[in-house]
Amino acid sequence: MKNFLLFWIVLLLLSVAGCEEEPKRLDDYFVDFATVKKNGSSYRFQLDNGRLLIPRETDYSGQEGQRVILNYVFLQGDTVKIQSAGNILTGVVQAEGFPEKLVKDPVKIQSIWVGGDYLNMIIEAEYHSEPHRVGLLRNVSSPTVDLYFSHSREQDPPGYPQKMYASFLIGSLRTGKKPPITFRLFIQTYDGLREMPFVLN
Repeated sequence: MKNFLLFWIVLLLLSVAGCEEEPKRLDDYFVDFATVKKNGSSYRFQLDNGRLLIPRETDYSGQEGQRVILNYVFLQGDTVKIQSAGNILTGVVQAEGFPEKLVKDPVKIQSIWVGGDYLNMIIEAEYHSEPHRVGLLRNVSSPTVDLYFSHSREQDPPGYPQKMYASFLIGSLRTGKKPPITFRLFIQTYDGLREMPFVLN
């Protein structure tokens, strides 16, 4: 009798567990670098492939041309639900200041790629509390297109590795040249100076 009762209790528990609702599936979301486009008082976000995303609604506020990390979900066509939009460092190629303004405080490379007219970077640097200074300098005296990433810790005390995002507009490299344009990026890492080739189409 005891075994019979135990059998029915187990069977009842299994049937209750089987009747529980399936957990809801999360929406498929995407995370991309994008450029802010203002349309009157509303905002659009342009991906590096040229696609213009239209938010259903957003509380984002920023400047035209600002680069962001965009977390979004497609709703219909180009209309999206914005889950987050965070500003990242946005810069341009500096044609003056090399080599006197070049600072070579090292970084760790996570990812560097060309997307649209931008050189995008995800790097790690030791950070404590003081803002760092970065830039992208061009060696205009070089017969080839050579860019140098400048990173200064600005007297920041010793800290911990922190992820940094940066995006530099490099469309100016096309001036007087026909694409595709090959260029080299030089960046100081903890393992020494790295040279990386890229192509701007």
